[in-house]
Amino acid sequence: MNSPLSIALHSPEETAELATRLGAGLLPGDILLLDGTIGSGKTHFARSLIQSVMQEPEDVPSPTFTLVQVYDTDKGEVWHSDLYRLSDVEEIEELGLTEAFDTAICLIEWPDKLGSLTPASALMLSFKTDDDEEELRTMTITWSDPKWVSKLESLR
Repeated sequence: MNSPLSIALHSPEETAELATRLGAGLLPGDILLLDGTIGSGKTHFARSLIQSVMQEPEDVPSPTFTLVQVYDTDKGEVWHSDLYRLSDVEEIEELGLTEAFDTAICLIEWPDKLGSLTPASALMLSFKTDDDEEELRTMTITWSDPKWVSKLESLR
């Protein structure tokens, strides 16, 4: 495990800009786990990243009710999942998400629901709100796969 990287995000625009920079280096097989409470910025981050890798930006709805939204991009498929409503790990396999781990860029909200299916190579992005400053978010990034070191250089 590498040392966590903490980044203060002072506005939704800063969050979108960071998502765009990270998205530029992603490839199929890259998995981002987006952790944090409701309203902490996970979906805004995912939406910004997805739109940044699309040839023609389109609406990116939250997958809260659909569970998975798939987008065709210049980088290949991007899977955006919201696992909040799932109650069993078997439901994740039924969605085809575990196969997508190898073939697509995957953004997964509520990754704790993955349980034993959590990929060891994933990048964890934990979003935390600030009690004193409404717009401020702190993103803490952790990883164990060495491939993330070079992919995160653009964020330092």
